[in-house]
Amino acid sequence: MAEKFVVKAVKRKGRGKNDARRLRRLGKIPVTVYGGGEDTVAVEAELSDLAAIIRSDTGANTLFSLDVEGVGESRVIFQDRQIDPVKGRLLHADLRRLAKGEKIEVTVPVHLVGSPRGVYEGGGLLEQQLREIKVLCTPSNIPESIDVEVSNLEANESIHVSEIETGGEFEIQEAPDTLIASVVFVKEEVEAVVGE
Repeated sequence: MAEKFVVKAVKRKGRGKNDARRLRRLGKIPVTVYGGGEDTVAVEAELSDLAAIIRSDTGANTLFSLDVEGVGESRVIFQDRQIDPVKGRLLHADLRRLAKGEKIEVTVPVHLVGSPRGVYEGGGLLEQQLREIKVLCTPSNIPESIDVEVSNLEANESIHVSEIETGGEFEIQEAPDTLIASVVFVKEEVEAVVGE
């Protein structure tokens, strides 16, 4: 993780919808911080700081430091976030503090690598059934994505979660028989032309 983000925050005094609207008008958002063996804290942080993290390469799986005035700094990750469905703006965030050595469950994208033999030789079509996968790992081992090699797939063959190499850095939380991708044939339907 190349970039190191530090987000400054202050404890929230008010609560409720009216206070949250007031914060948003000021370019801030309400944030709840919990976990790591410490008390839950309600804070406010700059929307632009948190939006920059979400737009980064690692997105919501980015580890960053939250510096709460009067409390101190802690390593956190997005646990949940609320997005305005119309404007696409971040409205609220739940951040989880990370204890040293603690494993967390995160969702990472699945990328297919290569061109399957069954497509360019057999005339098949590559279908990707699984686009994200849940993994359990320490914060320092969160993969940006899981690359799955599909070059050797022939027509009517598929690849499953059980075939992913983890290198011991993370544990996959999906069922081993979950289908990731397959090469299928598309049958062309011949339409009968009915004369009047």
